Amino acid sequence: MNLPAPKVFHQVTLVETGEVYRCREDETLLAGMERLGKRGIPVGCRGGGCGVCKVQVEAGEYSKRVMSRAYVSAEEEAAGIVLACRVKPLSDIRLAVLGKMKKNVCATPPAADAGASQP
Repeated sequence: MNLPAPKVFHQVTLVETGEVYRCREDETLLAGMERLGKRGIPVGCRGGGCGVCKVQVEAGEYSKRVMSRAYVSAEEEAAGIVLACRVKPLSDIRLAVLGKMKKNVCATPPAADAGASQP
């Protein structure tokens, strides 16, 4: 009887917020990031052609697929700057969110009563 291979998960840490999410080896960093449940995460084309999901991998191993050079230069790619829709983790990852996604992914919820004042 052939059993399906067990799914391998890795932890992905967002440098800006310290948030951690789990991502399978067979899914992209963007797909895992969407499970954080943050509203307004721009996902764009999901195919490496729009540049919306640009991140910088600061630590960890990953596999990658072709990305548009209009959004990620060869020099950036060598420095770990990639599109989250084209990268799958091979180990735990630490990443910084860049560009258009940063505002929504790295936003912290407003503190309760932060703007309230007593007369």
